[in-house]
Amino acid sequence: MSLSNNPLKQYFRRPAVYIKLPSGGKYYPPGILDMPENGELPVFPMTAIDEITTKTPDALFNGSAMTELIKSCVPNIKDPWQINSMDLDAVLIGIRAAANGTDLEIESTCPSCNDYGKYGINLINMLAQMQPGDYENEFKINDLSIKFRPLNYKEMNEASLGQFELQRLFIALEDEKDDEVKKEKGQEALKQVTQLTIKLLTGAVEYIQTPNARVTEKEYIMDFLNNCDKNMYISIRDHNATLKATTEIKPLKIKCVHCSHQYDQPFTLNTADFFG
Repeated sequence: MSLSNNPLKQYFRRPAVYIKLPSGGKYYPPGILDMPENGELPVFPMTAIDEITTKTPDALFNGSAMTELIKSCVPNIKDPWQINSMDLDAVLIGIRAAANGTDLEIESTCPSCNDYGKYGINLINMLAQMQPGDYENEFKINDLSIKFRPLNYKEMNEASLGQFELQRLFIALEDEKDDEVKKEKGQEALKQVTQLTIKLLTGAVEYIQTPNARVTEKEYIMDFLNNCDKNMYISIRDHNATLKATTEIKPLKIKCVHCSHQYDQPFTLNTADFFG
């Protein structure tokens, strides 16, 4: 019996929304995206298995739940690990809109009157406001020209796992009774934080152009970031942070339903709650 002949096939899920990636499909290796001619990716509602996957803490932690969810709901993305940082939030918002509708209710506490309120936001409007970062232009410093690239989901997830381990290390330090040991371990932990930051920054650099050569080798770039002077390193780090910030979801503009105070409310995609 072939499943392709299933008479119930006409009742299978259909795309519920269509999304355009903020990147426009740029910065992807060949074969990662099956991009339609109109540039809009179909997004399917979640299945029952997808719903269970989003509730599995271990799978959410190591990133496998996210990739399986994207494979199921946005099949035009062939390798979800390669989704770049510009597009990930847009894809997740599209999946949430396909699953539970385009309106989302959030909870917020007014910083002026401290009263709690519920507010509705439109996910499609949020998608329309998302912007790509300007990764086309080189960053010039002294006689170097540095070309940046957005990180992909695999790199972002590895960084999150590394940050989690460092957080555990700092928490464990709080219980250390020996001041000398605590100081020594604290210095080592700070070095690990710096190395993780440099590793991330290395991944975000596509190449460095010198007057004589274009350097693309990650080992050379990391060696440079470890050994350049502090001011140059800070300039490179801050420029990358600025590029990244331009692609992130902007805070929501909230007007308190109790006192009419207007304030900004950060919006983050906590996967388990967001799809619940």
